[in-house]
Amino acid sequence: MKLAITTSGETVDAALDSRFGRAPKFLIYDVESGAFTLLDNAQNLQAAQGAGVQAAEHVARAGVDAVITGHCGPKAFRVLSAVGIKVYTTDLPTVAAALAAFKAGSLSQAEGADVEGHW
Repeated sequence: MKLAITTSGETVDAALDSRFGRAPKFLIYDVESGAFTLLDNAQNLQAAQGAGVQAAEHVARAGVDAVITGHCGPKAFRVLSAVGIKVYTTDLPTVAAALAAFKAGSLSQAEGADVEGHW
């Protein structure tokens, strides 16, 4: 299983970014192997609109099965759901803490967006 986790850092010890569409990076983590790569999201940081949709398409192309983020807006959530990517939201401070919670089964899958668009 591959996860896309929002972050501004470059390691699993980095802070979890609270915004999906405007997160500077996605840490793409392979749960089975523990290996990870970084996926840049700089093109969406200053987007006037559509950042969530473009970010969702970006992580979908990376072949992820789920996203872990602080918050996810309605348009991004629709795109992710349409391609079968599960969304987990959390207020945990770091990527490592979010990964630990995911592995322990203590993160709940989101049933919908938890913020308005353009958040």
